[in-house]
Amino acid sequence: MGALRRRVALGMAVLATSGVIALAAPGTAQAASVCPGRRVATLPFDTGTVHVFRRNGYVCAYTVPEKAGGKRVMSVSVQARGNRPVVDRGRYIRRAGPVTVHAGHRCVRVEGAVGGGSVRSGWILC
Repeated sequence: MGALRRRVALGMAVLATSGVIALAAPGTAQAASVCPGRRVATLPFDTGTVHVFRRNGYVCAYTVPEKAGGKRVMSVSVQARGNRPVVDRGRYIRRAGPVTVHAGHRCVRVEGAVGGGSVRSGWILC
């Protein structure tokens, strides 16, 4: 009976510790896993922002709304010159994307939208 109590206590301690870690840094784990690499561009517009990252020839982007709220239409698109765009479009609460393309050393065009607002970068990262 004592061994069972020790196992239950150990399990509860592990659960409590993981809960404290999750509460202490709720945005850290999520933000780190959205797009790898370093931020190379931030494209703000009236209703949101597109964040663009680059790593080892890959370009990754996602769109976040300016204000928190319910589900709304959002999109993000990344296109390497000479290729078709990779698009994520739908009704989201937190963000559209991430979308990733292999650009190598080619220029990319990034677009994002939240509701009625949008942004288009033109060819960047050439």
